[in-house]
Amino acid sequence: MAERWVGFVASGASVVVVDAEIPDDEDEGITIQSDQTWRLQKGDRVAAYHVLYQQCVNYLEENGIDVAVVKASATLGGGGMKLAHLEGAEVRGVIAAAASSVCTARMVSKAVISRTYGARKVDEYLKDDDFWDEHVEGGSLRAGSREAAMLLIAARSA
Repeated sequence: MAERWVGFVASGASVVVVDAEIPDDEDEGITIQSDQTWRLQKGDRVAAYHVLYQQCVNYLEENGIDVAVVKASATLGGGGMKLAHLEGAEVRGVIAAAASSVCTARMVSKAVISRTYGARKVDEYLKDDDFWDEHVEGGSLRAGSREAAMLLIAARSA
């Protein structure tokens, strides 16, 4: 029986949300149900985090989501930590906390996907239109949302 999974890729100001039906058979493509971006409201970040938390909980509950996969933080090569990176980590934490209050939640990094899924780096899959034609069905998927969908494709194989 297929399950509903959501992939989240957070930044300091928004969250890309890809909702898909995941079939039991890994040879079948995932079916996109929704592809959207949630923007953090302006003003006080603490209040904005509360709104984002509730938005996430409501979405997961209303859509019967079974699994949430959140893109994990990554280390920065060569440079110091910037404010935008720290704010992105805060938003990821809000999404992870909200998701884990409703369903099974996982955090997966691009580095882990690159090591454990297929023979290529994640960024190579993101650019490969043939890969997406083969692995994704249903609703439209924005090119900028492929990373969130890749979390779902790789996580179901784990």
